[in-house]
Amino acid sequence: MKQWTREERYRLLLDAEEIRPLHGRILRSEYRQTYHIQPVTGLLNDPNGFIFHNGRWHLFYQWCPWGAVHGLKYWYHTSSDDLIHWKNLGACIRPDSDFDNKGAYSGSALPVDGSIYLYYTGNHRDEDWTRKSYTCLAVIDENGRLKKKDEPLFGPNEDYTEHQRDPKIIYRKNEGKYLIMIGAQTKDRHGCVIFYESDYPDRDWHFRGQLNVPGFESFGDMWECPSVEQIAGKDVLIFCPQHLSLPGRGNDHNHNGYLIGRMDWETLTFTPEGSFHVLDFGFDSYAAECASNIEPYNLINTGNRSGDDKAVIVAWMGLPDSAYPTDDEEWQGCLTLPRELTVHNRRLIQKPLDILDGLRDEPADVSRGVIPDACEMIVRVRDGDLNLNLFTQPDGSGGFRIIYDSASKEFTVDRSQMKTRFNESFGEQRTRVLEESLSELRIFIDRSSVEIFVNDGEAVMTSRVFPQADEHGFTYEGNAAIRIWSLKHAMHEDFVI
Repeated sequence: MKQWTREERYRLLLDAEEIRPLHGRILRSEYRQTYHIQPVTGLLNDPNGFIFHNGRWHLFYQWCPWGAVHGLKYWYHTSSDDLIHWKNLGACIRPDSDFDNKGAYSGSALPVDGSIYLYYTGNHRDEDWTRKSYTCLAVIDENGRLKKKDEPLFGPNEDYTEHQRDPKIIYRKNEGKYLIMIGAQTKDRHGCVIFYESDYPDRDWHFRGQLNVPGFESFGDMWECPSVEQIAGKDVLIFCPQHLSLPGRGNDHNHNGYLIGRMDWETLTFTPEGSFHVLDFGFDSYAAECASNIEPYNLINTGNRSGDDKAVIVAWMGLPDSAYPTDDEEWQGCLTLPRELTVHNRRLIQKPLDILDGLRDEPADVSRGVIPDACEMIVRVRDGDLNLNLFTQPDGSGGFRIIYDSASKEFTVDRSQMKTRFNESFGEQRTRVLEESLSELRIFIDRSSVEIFVNDGEAVMTSRVFPQADEHGFTYEGNAAIRIWSLKHAMHEDFVI
């Protein structure tokens, strides 16, 4: 591999003073979130390396520091002891070697002997601009120091296209084997997952084979961010199939969803027990990642020793190939709230974490019809239809529309009536047919996002919104009772590079 000169490496190192003025400018944005993880500067996209380790949660995200562009990517590190209050720890993995010279792309984490092993995609470009993807390793030791392995664990597989990324590390304790899942694309342009295997977490990796998923051999042309999770005795294949159309998803061709079924690790076959389900039916959710190693968390907080009846999941509140109004302010992106993930009736259920109740500050006066900047709204529906409009103008017009038709059980969100419109070409409505009649909504509103949990997690709708100064009211029609709590500020805005 090419040996970089000191001057070339220096140009790849992040200069804090170069971007400090950008941080100061974006702090003045009216759309900065108050309790969601968001970039200290520039652009945030995929969550990475989500792990519970030594009593703390660690969560990284893909980060381009210099603006709202998908440029040279780093991993940025945040940490929390409660999944609510997050502390910025600074840039972690930097694209300062030949094998990641065009960016440190997504991946996952594993605790090993007191350290955190970070597996990521090194995006490499040759001098002729040929793209190659390397699977790389960086280690955070017991003292918090990071060291990157000098060479990749393995390079691209020539039997697939250049699209090979997003390593998910799995330790099969009973067999004493380590596996890495890679999202990939076959030579005939179909999405797939390929596996590598080793007896060690940091060396001697070899190609194991391609995942066989009967009935899904031609489901999108690329599968990003794959993982297999075991929840309540069920195997769950989570992935992002790209460039296909799905009912109720408008013109959006990038999706994040799952299959529930049975994983045969010997034959690398995942046998689905039903159809593909979308994780989030809103406008803006992608690249979801489940936390690794949550058994200690379950033991500490619930007394449950099994560690496999639930998971904690977080996603990027955004989509590929999309633009957002804050691009003009030189920043973009945030992450969803972490959510508790369980299985019920062959579907995944996503619920707000119980600890989120601790963010409640004081009840708001519902009669005023005004939405606080950051709040939680609980809507209990007694029966019949519901029309709830958030972010309405002073005369009650416009807004983010939430519509439930009791006859068809269709639940719809519509942001076409907001003053600031964006990504219209993807469609401005999203609809989900509920299995049960609508009984309750829990709605988490931040300065530029809405997360709707329907019927205790039966469905989730996550959307970015960018209300203008006079869009702060709400109206509703239907037989419902509403309560609103203002929520406390929970996200640190410290400038840590």
